[in-house]
Amino acid sequence: MGAQPSIPRDTSRKLEVIDMGYARTATMSFAMAFEELLDGPAMHGGTQMFNREDAYCRKLSLLYKYRREGDRVRLMKTLQEVIGGFVGCADCPMIHFLPELMELYPDAKVVLVTRDRESWWKSFSVFGDETAKSAVATFFLQILLFPIPGARWFPSIVKGFEEDLWRVHGLESQDGLFLEKHNAWVRQQVPKDKLLEMDLAAGWEPLCRFLGKPVPTKPFPRANDREARDRFMRYKVAQASVAWIGILSTVAFAGHSAWRFWRR
Repeated sequence: MGAQPSIPRDTSRKLEVIDMGYARTATMSFAMAFEELLDGPAMHGGTQMFNREDAYCRKLSLLYKYRREGDRVRLMKTLQEVIGGFVGCADCPMIHFLPELMELYPDAKVVLVTRDRESWWKSFSVFGDETAKSAVATFFLQILLFPIPGARWFPSIVKGFEEDLWRVHGLESQDGLFLEKHNAWVRQQVPKDKLLEMDLAAGWEPLCRFLGKPVPTKPFPRANDREARDRFMRYKVAQASVAWIGILSTVAFAGHSAWRFWRR
């Protein structure tokens, strides 16, 4: 998140690997690793959500809308449009569409990055993650980001996150055991011969064996998802604030001009 998004140039490329590790399991690092090994673009959901053009981000929000409405035809069509040309994917929202991705790309392999539950929860549950998803916070975030193309769809995507949490796990919010519940669900969905479970710090070797690729000489990518997210959010809040100041100033000027006109 916060980096430049990868954009496919060759839409004939097929999805080869799906990282089903949950947030705070080095999803950006693994997206970068997929690009290195498979010589093609990998979709890191957060980076795409926050940096792509408005029409693309709208399609990400439509995935949840079509699921909500039970419109499978449009869901699958939009999913193909969103993921087409990527050789790998990681992070939300793609992890919420694992069964659909496996149906569209039956040859794709799945990586499940595991992490110590306590350290994951400490990283995931810091102030802001849950409060940012409350109804009141989402409402004000939606208003704040409305003038910003792309980012304006983020609140509706967050709503989709919450719906998926209830649909799959029957939960209203994550808890300290959630990572294990998510990982258990992934194991149920994926045939054992197509699933690689690997530790967060395992490096290149298990991933390269799984994908049948030589081990690169360069170090395994290391990216701080949270740092990038926080940097992005500060930037977008500042951008939205400037936009709203411009909007309100224009409205105030127009109102003042109209008032002076009618006083003549």
